[in-house]
Amino acid sequence: MSKYWSPIVSRLKPYVPGEQPRMANLVKLNTNESPYGPSQSALEAIRMAAGADLRLYPDPLALGLRQSIAERHGVMAEEVFVGNGSDEVLAHAFAALLKHDQPLLYPDISYSFYPTYAGLFGIDAVEVPLNDAFRIDIADYRRPSGAIILPNPNAPTGIGLPLAEIERLVAEHPEQPVVIDEAYIDFGGESAIPLVPKYANLLVVQTFSKSRALAGLRVGFAIGQRPLIEALERVKDSFNSYPLGRAAQAGATAAIKDEAWFEETRARIIATRAELTRELEKRGFEVLPSLANFVFARHPGHPGQTLAAKLRERAVIVRHFAKPRIEDFLRITIGTNEECGRLIAALDEIL
Repeated sequence: MSKYWSPIVSRLKPYVPGEQPRMANLVKLNTNESPYGPSQSALEAIRMAAGADLRLYPDPLALGLRQSIAERHGVMAEEVFVGNGSDEVLAHAFAALLKHDQPLLYPDISYSFYPTYAGLFGIDAVEVPLNDAFRIDIADYRRPSGAIILPNPNAPTGIGLPLAEIERLVAEHPEQPVVIDEAYIDFGGESAIPLVPKYANLLVVQTFSKSRALAGLRVGFAIGQRPLIEALERVKDSFNSYPLGRAAQAGATAAIKDEAWFEETRARIIATRAELTRELEKRGFEVLPSLANFVFARHPGHPGQTLAAKLRERAVIVRHFAKPRIEDFLRITIGTNEECGRLIAALDEIL
């Protein structure tokens, strides 16, 4: 602590990202990155953008990228907002849309950046418990609130809500902004983007990090009706008018146009997820039903922290959360078939 800090700094509990270890022959299944490289067309677009024009500022409106996102999702470019990863988009949403007199609601077991942002922006928040099956129950959100945010599929559980349930939540709270964080939607969930024309209070946030394999490029976006997008733009332009560089805009634009690569790689991840789930269940694990690019699993005979440590000894890294109700679970990213095979072989040694 320093005497030079602003008062809020000492009260913050910063988000702790997944470890990026440097180990030989590592199987890295802890940060939900794609096991496959980006689209070749995206890589080529990035190479083309990395030229003399980098001396110039990028398009502050990112109009070409926004138009490409809009075309794919059937909306207008002015209904699309882009930022430096979905985390930055979410931060702008917290500042622009989620601070009100009544509390913000989000699940108690969820993306741990939510309480971080609530603390940073001074937002009164209430955590709504998941039910006994680790599911979000929409009925539990029928309480006084100023805004609602929840991930679909949820993280770290991987469990998704059907679109009808999301629509019921949005319809039941017409006076509150509702943000649906869809970082993992492309691995089996139903996106809420088709609901945007019908509901003025709905904002949907997605990322290029997972299903587009561009975590290192940092591109995220939100889709909503124009007044919500304008609120995000006002915050962005009061903070950083040039969040996305030329290479990021070029690479993301090419990536979202490469539908064949997208469909092929996500199908491979979904298939590997099903096989990994079967193998874990054969070994006595309880595996929650996942619609994400990871599974959430626990073994009745082995504490989660112990399993994570023993896997690490075998150069296999998974994510463990030392939190109530989920301390015995491991969040395991879906890797390649070979990587998941090494995980299972390591578990066989341990078990």
